[in-house]
Amino acid sequence: MTVSVTLPDTAYAVTLERVTRTYGPVTALDNVSWAFPRGSFTAIMGASGSGKSTFLHCASGLDRPTSGTVHLGATELGRLRETQLTRLRRDRIGFVFQGYNLVPTMNVRRNVALPMFLGGKKPDGRWFDEVVHRVGIAERLGHRPDQLSGGQQQRVAVARALVTRPEIVFADEPTAALDPRTAGHVLRLLREAADRTGQTVVLVTHDPVAAAFADSVVFLSAGRIVDELVQPTTAAVLKRWETL
Repeated sequence: MTVSVTLPDTAYAVTLERVTRTYGPVTALDNVSWAFPRGSFTAIMGASGSGKSTFLHCASGLDRPTSGTVHLGATELGRLRETQLTRLRRDRIGFVFQGYNLVPTMNVRRNVALPMFLGGKKPDGRWFDEVVHRVGIAERLGHRPDQLSGGQQQRVAVARALVTRPEIVFADEPTAALDPRTAGHVLRLLREAADRTGQTVVLVTHDPVAAAFADSVVFLSAGRIVDELVQPTTAAVLKRWETL
């Protein structure tokens, strides 16, 4: 399944056109085209090895495709030098990593605010306080990562991705290490990012409950997009998952 888009088209936050990514003999993404409308919330699902994380990394500029193009709005990422790409990711993209990617020598407060400090900006105090409260780390701001549980580290990673109010948030299994209550808080924050401030959210998940928060679910298999489920419910996601 593909979406054909005349590029660049700024109605879309991110557009992938005929993207292939190979690692030696392995094809992780195979001629994938897709476009994410601005202000949308999309879940990406598929079995392990289906290409979900590679899709996310190429779409966010963390990895460069072997062939094809990726646009963030009207900007083609493949034309940027590495320093330009780093600056773009810092200023316009939020990313929640599976491995958290926290700085071990910094406390929670500094880890959350790090993208803004690197960009020479001061955090919005009210929004900062709201985000850390909503993800449940307001009482841990003075702790370092090694003083936190895995779930707490994940919450810090989510807060860091949201605190800059980026144009687009990419989240790789952001609720995997969280209890159901905290996971619900995180998913509602992502939902509100799309609904209230027009941010675009792309979420990789194995959880049908998490996927049901999205506007649509895109299913990958063997590096290709094979289906899309619009206005998903948990039951509908489960049913489609069983046929992948």
